[in-house]
Amino acid sequence: MDVKIRRETAGDHQNITVVNNLAFGQKNEGQLILRLRKTKKFIPELSLVAEMEGRIVGHILFYPIEIRSEGKVFPSLALAPMAVLPEYQKKGIGGQLVKEGLKRARKLGFKSVIVLGHAAYYPRFGFEPASRWSIRSPFDVPDDVFMALELVREGLKGLQGVVVYPPEFSEV
Repeated sequence: MDVKIRRETAGDHQNITVVNNLAFGQKNEGQLILRLRKTKKFIPELSLVAEMEGRIVGHILFYPIEIRSEGKVFPSLALAPMAVLPEYQKKGIGGQLVKEGLKRARKLGFKSVIVLGHAAYYPRFGFEPASRWSIRSPFDVPDDVFMALELVREGLKGLQGVVVYPPEFSEV
């Protein structure tokens, strides 16, 4: 399969919404992306699409978040959301999006990424339960689905605290 991973363009916005709506079977993730895109913290270089034969079949977004502890704030990224059209799932497209996104996040100087996702999927990219670093979710979720990844060696060393997502995440 010839898949091209590239940065989103303004002309991709509607297709990105469709991909997310179909992949998740609801409109929440599509709405989330629309809202995040309007914020000052949105990083266009970290909103990527997977394209096959001119058709957008997947999308991934990495968005700035914070880890807060005892008055200290540590920057990080959330991997959220990631979607592939149902008929293209289980073909490695999501994996290509994750790898390319992590590579670009590392190049931009980010030290870590947090994901709330499938416990059997994300560890293949190096994600581990965030509790390993005493990093907690603001949501009541099982330990094995709230994960973190160091983009650089010891990128989470000495950190602990609660992840704070921007309000857009709870508005949808």
